[in-house]
Amino acid sequence: MIDLTQDICPISDFRANAMSMISRARESRHPIVLTQHGKSAAVVLGVEDYQEMLETIEYLKANDEAEQSINSGKGLSHSEAKKAILARIA
Repeated sequence: MIDLTQDICPISDFRANAMSMISRARESRHPIVLTQHGKSAAVVLGVEDYQEMLETIEYLKANDEAEQSINSGKGLSHSEAKKAILARIA
């Protein structure tokens, strides 16, 4: 979640304090929104938070694809899925 009082920063301030701003983003786990001419331009985010975000997006995409498959009749019943899994591991 972005803290509007602390997590918005002009690019010029970021340039002058890049190391401390990156540390702050990583430690607080809050993204920092960089502005240019008063408008949002980029986001600084810790690597762990970025990776977590990518994993969440992939999970949501997979979940959506599975839901679409089920809704279109391509899904398996629980017993069919269980049989398929047991056959694979046997």
